[in-house]
Amino acid sequence: MKKTAAWPLAWVYAALIVYASLYPFENWRTQGVALGAFMWAPWPQYWTSFDVLSNVLGYAPLGFFISLALRRSARHWPAVALATAFAGALSLAMESLQVYLPSRVASNVDWLLNVGGAFLGAATAWILERVGALERWSQFRARWFVRDAHSAMVLLALWPVALLFPAPVPLGLGQILERAEEALALRLQDTPWLDWLPVREVELQPLLPVYEVLCVALGLLLPCLLAFSVLRNTRQKALAAMLLLSLGLGASALSAALTYGPAHAWDWIDGPVQMGLVLAALLGTPLIWVKERAVQVMTLVGLVLQLALLNNASSSAYFALTLQTWEQGRFIRFHGLMQWIGWLWPFVLLVYLMRSLSSLKSQHER
Repeated sequence: MKKTAAWPLAWVYAALIVYASLYPFENWRTQGVALGAFMWAPWPQYWTSFDVLSNVLGYAPLGFFISLALRRSARHWPAVALATAFAGALSLAMESLQVYLPSRVASNVDWLLNVGGAFLGAATAWILERVGALERWSQFRARWFVRDAHSAMVLLALWPVALLFPAPVPLGLGQILERAEEALALRLQDTPWLDWLPVREVELQPLLPVYEVLCVALGLLLPCLLAFSVLRNTRQKALAAMLLLSLGLGASALSAALTYGPAHAWDWIDGPVQMGLVLAALLGTPLIWVKERAVQVMTLVGLVLQLALLNNASSSAYFALTLQTWEQGRFIRFHGLMQWIGWLWPFVLLVYLMRSLSSLKSQHER
């Protein structure tokens, strides 16, 4: 079986669908409706073009990734049919569970649109392979990336998505300690377990400007170093660094535009951010010539340093207002997905680096 990034992307996307379908995971109760009754209910009289597009496009990537993964794993499998069937079963399960969520509405039209979207995505993968586009991608990947680069490629693909959710420090992912403590204390309120919750002796303080500059620089350097560790030559690494810079700035600007409006898309690029970007360029340029193992060690050290700085600092009241914009109103269906990707991305990277370095050590000892 060939190793392919399509499998992990498919599972990640399936998990995102589950989250989006069942969010906010509250007030589960029986509403006096049979589990599968929505399948035989009359079609809704009112639905919009946005409903159609969101349901079709929501499942199209899942069908695409599963079909692609199946085609690359075993070409004799009916990939389009299996991908569509899996997506249809997942959608049916999600719609059925929505019967128990008062804030969600199970719909046979949604299920049909989801199945149709998955079929379109799976058929697209089949067509691209038939015309040779996927083979050209395989050749491109072989020229650019080392053999076992699929996990790193998934992380790199998810990095711009993680930046869509606002962060207390631009490009600084993984600042979770303060919010995790508050959420845990709220959950344990009025229970004897609250007394077991560790209490910090010193309150968290905002980051000093010099540490903010360093966190911004590390926020851009980490994905660049990750790319450097799986690319083959210096020209490719230089191009990847410029691409990641563009993606990072673009995703952060889009996040700001969604939060405050298009006129404020670039307001977050203040003095410390500009200095952090310059520092990232100065530190990252010579690292293009560093070997894979050394780059991974530096990535691990930089990641631990950034997480330590971010999680020993408090977020500002201004950031709390930003979160309210995402956690209410028009972002209510989306903020959770982006939040979890932004929170977990650096920790998944941490696990990846530790496993990769351990594997390299084992190979060296042999």
